[in-house]
Amino acid sequence: MKGFRDFILRGNVVGLAVAFVIGGAFGLLVQGFVKDFITPLLAIPGTGRDFADYTFTVGHGTFRYGDFVNLVIAFVMLAAAIYFALVLPMQKWEARRAGPPAESTTRECPECLSKIPLAASRCAFCTAQVGPAA
Repeated sequence: MKGFRDFILRGNVVGLAVAFVIGGAFGLLVQGFVKDFITPLLAIPGTGRDFADYTFTVGHGTFRYGDFVNLVIAFVMLAAAIYFALVLPMQKWEARRAGPPAESTTRECPECLSKIPLAASRCAFCTAQVGPAA
């Protein structure tokens, strides 16, 4: 039981659980925003109908395409919010944290295009004379 308790109380599991709950709540918030604010603007003007009520019938089946469009718009908005609020700032932070790229210690052989050390005077792969690095 101690091992299970240690696993649950580890920071990764607790953080993941919190992120999952907050992500679900945020998804419902975006879905409500799309349903209550965005799709009424997209509804055909003058009909007075909710966009989610748009359907078509084939045989005895009714297809609610308006509700599906609501869900697609909610998904796109949620993905955009996650990208611009989390992914993009994390990428910029990682790039700043990483610093400038390290100097290369190899160069390409002009004959066979294999990677050779900068100080090499002969390629180990094709034995061509390569001279000193410029």
